[in-house]
Amino acid sequence: MSSSANIKPISYLKANAASILADLAERREPLIITQNGEAKAVLQDLASYEETRETLALLKLLALGARDIEAGRTRPAREVVDRLRLKTSTG
Repeated sequence: MSSSANIKPISYLKANAASILADLAERREPLIITQNGEAKAVLQDLASYEETRETLALLKLLALGARDIEAGRTRPAREVVDRLRLKTSTG
């Protein structure tokens, strides 16, 4: 991702928005936008953005699960399975 081809000034974005969007969808690589020589924003296609959001949500669930394990908030798998079976047979 450190390729200079993936870094463009905001003036390039303004002048080439339509072609940039097409390129983002095709290449699925983010584009870093600079302003006054400093990186200010990252532009990416919608599919990549959604994948990133899903990945972050899964990582958050894993982190929460790890905290539960560290805090001792767990139950044996057999107990959970038995409870679920009981619920489905009575409900």
